[in-house]
Amino acid sequence: MKAEKLEEIRRRLLNSQKVLIGIGGEWRQNADPKQPEQITARPEVAQGYLSLYELIKDKDYFIVTTVTDGEILNQPFQRDRIVAPCGNVTWKQCENACTKDIWEDGEIEDGRCPHCGAALVPNTVSCKNYIEEGYLSRWSAYTEWLSRTLNKTLTVLELGEGFLTPTVIRWPFEKTVFFNRQAWLCRVHHEFPQISEELKERAEGIQADSVEWIGSLARPKGKELL
Repeated sequence: MKAEKLEEIRRRLLNSQKVLIGIGGEWRQNADPKQPEQITARPEVAQGYLSLYELIKDKDYFIVTTVTDGEILNQPFQRDRIVAPCGNVTWKQCENACTKDIWEDGEIEDGRCPHCGAALVPNTVSCKNYIEEGYLSRWSAYTEWLSRTLNKTLTVLELGEGFLTPTVIRWPFEKTVFFNRQAWLCRVHHEFPQISEELKERAEGIQADSVEWIGSLARPKGKELL
């Protein structure tokens, strides 16, 4: 990507009153589909998070992520500015959802629900009886924050989100930008960077791996990957 375009995006971030971030599937760690709690780390993802943090750490930001591996919680972002509607493998719930309780990983030593004895499983949308209470308080905080972005300069970075769960990030982000005339969307995805016709004057679609791309954006001027 040309250095001039990266510099323009940096300026937008710098001058924005609010910054909304969406983190999608390109940021997943490698997981065993039969045992989703078994994660193989991708070092480039952790570095990508650190690059993103350096870009937004001094801004009024909020992050919405559909990634369930919990890696974002190991990064220096403020936890009260993150919502993960699809859940998180590091949180556990009763397999039968006999209770709305959610436990941290290792909090229950024998891995069994203390109420009914059923197995504790990762609290994610892949669970048959997914308990949404794990994220709802943060979702309320997000919607309240979002309501305060209207008529404010808002930069929206959508990173690596395809069409697996478009109702969480992709479509709502488009709606947010459509109604806020001071908002601007940057959508980065290796396959689906397309922008709707309605937003073409206030959005940019970039075909690239978003994890690699964020590193280029965070690099000092003159050191980008072109």
